[in-house]
Amino acid sequence: MESPDQLRELFRMQQALNERIGVRTEGMSDEDKTKWILNYCRAMSQEIAELTDSVPWKWWARYQKFDAQNARVEVVDLFHFLISLAQVLGMSADDVFQAYLAKNAVNVQRQDSGYTRKDEHDSRHI
Repeated sequence: MESPDQLRELFRMQQALNERIGVRTEGMSDEDKTKWILNYCRAMSQEIAELTDSVPWKWWARYQKFDAQNARVEVVDLFHFLISLAQVLGMSADDVFQAYLAKNAVNVQRQDSGYTRKDEHDSRHI
């Protein structure tokens, strides 16, 4: 049996979860898109804070330990919200994949050129 495309499967599962929660991105108004973009950005900020708390970042505190398992969970939580955000913006798994390829090529080109100047237009085509 062939395994499913993993990124597409994550997008399918996230859409099902969001719809179960009551968030439907199909036909969403610009006002609702704005609301959900902000909701997901805030949620991701919180998940980043929780991820940060998984590592001993307090250099003055000796009690902290690196919690790799919790860090992994927080990364997965970030994926939930990041996929939801992409879906609000009308992006499919294929759209994200293609945009990633294009942006990665820009980033590689920046590194190859020494990235000595900022070009606000080098990613406009993505």
